Amino acid sequence: MQYTKAQKMAIEQDKGPFMALAAPGSGKTMVITHRTRYLIEKLGVAPEQILVITFTRAAANEMKGRFEELMGGNRTRVTFGTFHSLFFQILRQEYHYNAANIIREDAKYRYIRELVEQEGLELADETDFIKELIGEISYVKGELLDINHYYSSNCSEEVFRRIYHGYRKRCQGGRLIDFDDMQADCYTLLTKRPQILRQWQQRIAYILIDEFQDINRLQYEIVRMLAKPQDNLFIVGDDDQSIYRFRGARPELMLHFKEDYPSAGQVLLDVNYRSSEDIVEAAKQLIRNNRERYDKEIHASRGKSEPPAILRFQTQKQEHLNIVQKIQELNAKGILYSEMAVLYRTNMQPRMLAERLMQYNIPFCMKDGIFNLYDHFIARNIISYIRLGLGDFSRSNFLSVMNRPNRYISRDLLDEPTVDMERLKQKVAHRDWMVERLENFAGQLSMLRKMSPYAAINFIRKGIGYDEYIRSYCEERHLNEEELFDILEELLEGAKEYASYEQWFAHIKEYGDKLKETKNQEKDRDAVVLSTMHASKGLEYEAVFIVDVCEGVTPHKKAVKDEELEEERRMFYVAMTRAKRYLYLYVVERIFNRTVKPSCYIGELEFDRRQLAPGVKVTHRKYGEGTIVYVDEKRMSIFFPKEEDTRTFHIDYAIGNGFISL
Repeated sequence: MQYTKAQKMAIEQDKGPFMALAAPGSGKTMVITHRTRYLIEKLGVAPEQILVITFTRAAANEMKGRFEELMGGNRTRVTFGTFHSLFFQILRQEYHYNAANIIREDAKYRYIRELVEQEGLELADETDFIKELIGEISYVKGELLDINHYYSSNCSEEVFRRIYHGYRKRCQGGRLIDFDDMQADCYTLLTKRPQILRQWQQRIAYILIDEFQDINRLQYEIVRMLAKPQDNLFIVGDDDQSIYRFRGARPELMLHFKEDYPSAGQVLLDVNYRSSEDIVEAAKQLIRNNRERYDKEIHASRGKSEPPAILRFQTQKQEHLNIVQKIQELNAKGILYSEMAVLYRTNMQPRMLAERLMQYNIPFCMKDGIFNLYDHFIARNIISYIRLGLGDFSRSNFLSVMNRPNRYISRDLLDEPTVDMERLKQKVAHRDWMVERLENFAGQLSMLRKMSPYAAINFIRKGIGYDEYIRSYCEERHLNEEELFDILEELLEGAKEYASYEQWFAHIKEYGDKLKETKNQEKDRDAVVLSTMHASKGLEYEAVFIVDVCEGVTPHKKAVKDEELEEERRMFYVAMTRAKRYLYLYVVERIFNRTVKPSCYIGELEFDRRQLAPGVKVTHRKYGEGTIVYVDEKRMSIFFPKEEDTRTFHIDYAIGNGFISL
């Protein structure tokens, strides 16, 4: 096989630390597998002394299969695995663990839920709260933080500490460990038991790590210990594709690798074999606006194709119809549905698009689950109100909304499976104000009976006061109320098409059934892929559609700090570089009833660098609602966008009449 100069240098590197920076689609898996063969066949390294680490079991199995195929189908004693499989192997030898000692995810969830229930917290959505808590517990353990100095973003410090300690106690009592314990306990073991560390150092002569940009601090420290004293540590990755900070990934570890290993060799795998030249150039134009990165000059091996298209629409409905049209056109050209992907920032975005694909009989599959709007606690509350209005006074319906907004109804009053309002009023007859509240509640419910779904949702929000409940709920929990009001607006928008509750409920059931059906279908069937940007990493498609490229969506509204904004840009870069030939970026003016601005990424991509004098560098930084423009690192202007999509202004610095279009 013919290697490029950079590939050859990486594959044939001898001893010591080495870093291969890998452009998207540059064949890094090939480099790792061929280097592994080179170590065995040319350098005489025993296969059992080679450890190849990647981040998922699927990736490890795929790499192992590729390597064994390269070796003529022969099984070898090279270890291909994940960090957690390595850590568990080390712990198993010392503590005699087996698979039964690893806590199941459903058991973890159950333990946390029981601890939350013991706290007696009033929660609108228990499922989301528990997921957030599990994430925080993982973060605390993964960073080896002192629990006494950690402040939870989901509940009070006292509550979080009781739940944290309660969970740890339950696990220890059952001799159970989770994935976070594996790395923390392994680090502690190797740090405090030098003889065990020496045993493992003698067993492992060469360590090769794929996707190094996703490594966390603890994993890095363990690998550094195991690699000593030879430091035969070969890492491959792309700092521009580090998008898992929320899981503990630290791209700065890759950025400072040469400081930790001053003698380390380095090479750039600079050829992108996946994407057309137009897509590669656009992606480079975007990512160079990040400051904390290795500067790379990447080239495309494929020629030009269609330039990335920026498509603008007033509404998401128009956006989705255009996506359907483009998919049909590309499919008519011979591109399989499975070679097309629609990418989005969060899994709450594609609900209406999924409905449109169903309407036009376009098959689709989900890389990860699509958020089902009707499963959200807000939708469940609205539906409970309507069912009560229709006469279904089951205890569960009544209980879910009786104090949303607060009517001071005690759940102790509900002692039967079906609520009888007259009997309820009799129970509180000694309190006139409570009787009046119940009568008012009953009157509101009766008004819902003959409304359309759209009118009912509006009445529940404005007439009954559900909007005020959401505002107070968000204020108490320090949540961004905009996100929950988006749920209400989407619910309202979707109900417009249905004249009766019967039609709306039938649609809700049909939609839920189709989502389950789609999720359970074979992954390899010919279907358009719907995926978050996160889940698309490592994949490639002939055509990629990126939806809702707007401020607040991408970059996400929660991204405020510089490192968060840079990660958002890396995520968009990952999404762009999934495309081989066709890339469509969609901008809308309105999301539900809100006016939104085009993403700053659109300005960075539309800027025509041909207007610049040679060598002049222009970058953009977020500044509140606007953008700071830098020319050769000097701040030239602060630009605050108005309602128009495209604006121009002049810079009189080294570029004559050049302009920036934002």
